[in-house]
Amino acid sequence: QLMIHSILDASFHALFVINEQCIIQMVNAKSCEVFGWTNDEFIGRNINMIMPDDMSTHHDEYVKHYLDTGVRKMIGTQREVTAKRKDGSTFTCRLGLSETKESGLICGFIRDLTSEKAAEAAIAHEQQLLTKILDASFDALLVIDERGIIQKVNAAATTVFGWSEAEFLGNSINIIMSVAEGKKHDIYLQRYCRTGHKKMIGKQRELEARKKDGSLFPCTIGLTEVHHMGSRKFVGFIKDVTVQKSLLIAEAERQASDNLLHNILPEHIAHRLKQDPSHIADHYDNTTILFADIVGFTDKTSRMSPHDIVSMLNDLFSRFD
Repeated sequence: QLMIHSILDASFHALFVINEQCIIQMVNAKSCEVFGWTNDEFIGRNINMIMPDDMSTHHDEYVKHYLDTGVRKMIGTQREVTAKRKDGSTFTCRLGLSETKESGLICGFIRDLTSEKAAEAAIAHEQQLLTKILDASFDALLVIDERGIIQKVNAAATTVFGWSEAEFLGNSINIIMSVAEGKKHDIYLQRYCRTGHKKMIGKQRELEARKKDGSLFPCTIGLTEVHHMGSRKFVGFIKDVTVQKSLLIAEAERQASDNLLHNILPEHIAHRLKQDPSHIADHYDNTTILFADIVGFTDKTSRMSPHDIVSMLNDLFSRFD
């Protein structure tokens, strides 16, 4: 008997043994440590002393119903419940119950889940924080597995592409690619997972991505590989460069326009035109404007100096004027 008590006292979990009247017959050292009562304070009292009020009022009825009918609800199972300490504080625990038929006693092991719940809450908090950080990114983020299946997206991805998070998750990353790019991507991913030969991992490249409405837009994509809990994931940040592309095109058109102006107009006139396109001439009370298609002009002027060309045009205009 002494050896059995010593073994039970060595348990990491609280132990309670009650009779059919729900009176505590035995506890171990861990029970006293977890709940705050002494062994003498436990023995001979109803087990509902360790239960919150809303549970203790029904516990005796449940035990009586089980003894009368044999219908089990908790015997032989485990479940999470709330327990109460001597100081009145409550905590979440896992309760496992078993019955010894010969003695009519019910044995319960209670595992305090306080530390586990705190750890779970900390992990959940970190995940929420990480999600908020990722959602604060201006660029779309997508995480895929080795098969190319989307595992996670951020808020920017739903905004940029038009799919909801639920529509993204579980789908192939190909949904955001053109048909041609999608086929190449599957081949590349399979080859990389097989050989480890990198072409895009750790690099950035520019390509076209596809939105939910089917429209394509230019983007810059950066890929990296991460290993987590024995699995391999690929993280891609996608930046929509539509505006940047438009600005580059506008700048190229402006440069082409400037070049054209400098080719056909004197420098000071071209400068005035760029500074104020609404007014490039001085005031004249009377003006004559001549539109003329001069036969052979290009061929003739190709062999003339700029000064001679201007003189010729001035003479021609003066004759008409």
